[in-house]
Parts: sequence; C-alpha cells; structure tokens
Amino acid sequence: MSKSGGRAPFLVMAYTTSFRALLTVGLMAVAIIAATLAGSTAAATKAPVRVTFVGDSVPASIMYSPRAKSILARGLATRLDLRVCRRLATASCSYQGAAPTSALQSVESLGHALGDVLIVDVGYNESAFGYRAGIDRVMRAARAQGASGVVWVLLRETRDIYRETNAVIRSAQKRWPQLLVADWNAYSRGKPWFSSDGLHMGPSGAEALARFLRPFVFRAAKA
Repeated sequence: MSKSGGRAPFLVMAYTTSFRALLTVGLMAVAIIAATLAGSTAAATKAPVRVTFVGDSVPASIMYSPRAKSILARGLATRLDLRVCRRLATASCSYQGAAPTSALQSVESLGHALGDVLIVDVGYNESAFGYRAGIDRVMRAARAQGASGVVWVLLRETRDIYRETNAVIRSAQKRWPQLLVADWNAYSRGKPWFSSDGLHMGPSGAEALARFLRPFVFRAAKA
C-alpha cells in the first residue's frame, strides 16, 4: 500500500510531462501545416500579371489562333490591341478606309488599365526616322500609367529599314532600364512560319511568337 502510494505522484508527473510534450509537438505540427496552407492559398490567389500587347498586323496573327492566344495568356491577364497599318507614334496608315490609333494613342487611352507589362511590336509600316522619339513617348506614357516593364519586340530584318529600326530599339535600352528587347529577328531566323513577305504568320508562327514572348513578360513584371 505504501509502495504503490509512493509511486503514484511520480507516475502522474511522468504522464503529465509526456502529455505536455506531445501537446507541444502537436501544436507545432498544426502551426506548420497552417502556415503551409496559408502560403499555398496566398500563391493560388495571387493576381495574375496584367499584360497589354500593342502591335500591328504582324503579331495580329495571334488573335486569329485560339491556341496561340491560350499559350500567351496562360497565367496572365492579357489584352490584345493588334491592328493592321498601325504605326508607333505618328498617324497610322489607312486600311480598308480606316486608320487605327497609333501605339502611343492606344497606350495613353488605357490609363492605369494598361497593366503591369506592355508588349510593343510595331514598326513594319514606317521607317526608323522619328522612331527614337516615339519610343521615348511610349515609355513615358507606360511608366506614368503604372507599367513596371516594357517588352519591345525586334522586327524581322527582311528590309534595311527594319534593321535600322532595330538599332534604334536596342539603343533605347541605355535610356530605359525598364525596356527589355525581345529579339524575334534572331529567334525566328530560318523558320518556316512565314508567308511570302517573310513577316506575316500562320498558326504555327503565331504559337511560336506567343511562346517566345512569355519569358520576357515575366522578367518585365519584375523590372
């Protein structure tokens, strides 16, 4: 009786200590799981990068390919404003009796709805003359409206004037660190994606362009 009576406090203390230890471990595990779930939920609910793509008839092939649009839009909130005969900052040429807005006018009209990243693929309907000033005007407008970065697509150099325009685009990086040059000319060289003019594309080219642009968009979003 006395022996068993002497052990009882020790057993109770041992049991209480073990229970507290298990409870502490259990609470820590619950906290870790909760933190992990919270992080996963936050990542899942994070707003997609908002992207506006302003271009002329060459990248407009993306609009006519559901698969290309889907490739470009995966994980992004995209707005496509791709118009035949568009120019950068001067009055656009006319197509079927109507002239589209310039790229600059398009950017300015959107305000803060422009989004996080602007893609520009314009220059096939004009010379390099005045393009430098046009880049600066578009960049100022994009930055003022909240864009963190701008992806500027190099033209395919099927003509000398496009090579000159590309040189102007490359030099703009020195003035605008938020400008990322996407060298579509080098990437697409020798590919069978193009019509007889070497510029306009069918579905396979549109899909290739969409895939090509995606890494630049995500880089520009962090600029």
